[in-house]
Amino acid sequence: MKKFLLLASAFVISAAAMAQVAPPATIKVSDVAKFNEEKHDFGKIKQNIPAVCFFEISNSSSKPLVIESASASCGCTVPEYPKEPIAPGKTAKIKVQYSAANVGAFTKEVYIKLAGIEERKTLNIVGEVVAAGSK
Repeated sequence: MKKFLLLASAFVISAAAMAQVAPPATIKVSDVAKFNEEKHDFGKIKQNIPAVCFFEISNSSSKPLVIESASASCGCTVPEYPKEPIAPGKTAKIKVQYSAANVGAFTKEVYIKLAGIEERKTLNIVGEVVAAGSK
């Protein structure tokens, strides 16, 4: 009888240990934030005159939203983001400056990382840099 109880206990414990627990739901950026645009087209801009645009981010969740970091695909693009939390229902602006040093068409990516969310949001800037004397 003791062997039977021991065997039954071992079976129950091993079955419980092998039970799969569902992973927590993955939160996406689109679940908590909305952007006014995801791609900004500067059109034609003059060489060596930095171009600036602003992306608006709205907190569509019920909790404060924190931008953990913002980075760009190259050093010619510099994003600046608010360090304070964005309250539910409120908006903030992310400033993106492009140096416009090289003549030609460009496409650059800006990566936004929100606190507590694995997924990064990618924003794009595009345009064409023309020589300073061009129209």
